[in-house]
Order: sequence, then C-alpha cells, then structure tokens
Amino acid sequence: MLLLSPHLTTTELKAYLPSVLLLMDWLRGKVETIQRLLEENDQLIRCIVEYQNKGRANECIQCQLVLHRNLIYLATIADASPTSTSKAME
Repeated sequence: MLLLSPHLTTTELKAYLPSVLLLMDWLRGKVETIQRLLEENDQLIRCIVEYQNKGRANECIQCQLVLHRNLIYLATIADASPTSTSKAME
C-alpha cells in the first residue's frame, strides 16, 4: 500500500505520481468493468425470467451460466478489496 508522508518534498511527490496515476487508471477500469457486469446481470436476470415463463429451459440455462460466471467474478473482486473486510467488521 502506498502511504504518503505529509513531509515529502515536491521532488519526492513527483516520484510517486506515476504510481498514483497507474493506480487510478486501474481502479477506473475496475469500476467500469463492475458497472458493465451489473448491467449485464440485470439483463440476464430479465432473460432468465422470460425464458422460464416461456418454458425455454436450454436458453435459460445458458443465461444462468453466464450470470453465475459474472457473480463469481464480482465476488472475487469484492473479496480482494481491502475495504470489504473493514466495512464488514463495522
């Protein structure tokens, strides 16, 4: 984890800047991925309900598999998040 001292010089701060920018880009990519997956999951759930109502089991199962994969990926991200542990304990 990157900890910055309030007593760093401008030169020292500039040395940290590339790392901070890379971290921000990585986080931005994660947020966009999570949002896309949540939207996709919403659509998958709607399709699953529709296919169930129409008795189309094969299509329903295909959507359920994709939904399951997305949920596992999102759970993995949540488990790896350092804030998820501290929030769960509060």
